[in-house]
Amino acid sequence: MSVRRAKHQTPLECRCAEHGLRMTGQRRVVAQVLSAATDHPDVEEVHRRAHAIDPRISLSTVYRTLKLFSAKGILERHDFGLGRGRYEATMRGHHDHLLDVDTGRVIEFSNADIESLQERIARELGFELVGHRLELYGVPLAKKKTAGRKA
Repeated sequence: MSVRRAKHQTPLECRCAEHGLRMTGQRRVVAQVLSAATDHPDVEEVHRRAHAIDPRISLSTVYRTLKLFSAKGILERHDFGLGRGRYEATMRGHHDHLLDVDTGRVIEFSNADIESLQERIARELGFELVGHRLELYGVPLAKKKTAGRKA
């Protein structure tokens, strides 16, 4: 099976080129999979999606590619406390994450009040904030209320 190539490079492929990475067919497929992702896939999920496009792609190739893309700052790796890395492109713009601890679903959000508060706290402690990562962990309120009634 031949690798399907997009007529236009994906944003991730362009970032790889900007960093001087040689784009093999398999790296290109991994970049396409991640550019199309609307979630935060782990290595196994990236492999499953890439393998559907090109069955020759091995899990070890996906591991190496994700490690390389992360080292170059093209991808961001998140742990989310689940013991396996999950990935997203770094060019999505700043946002924070809320993780449903029951399902592992990740919800991206932005909140101007939180951003202002973080800036204020840094200033009050004598710092200029140059970056941050906010991860919230929770369970849906509807599920918690239902569980409380059964007790």
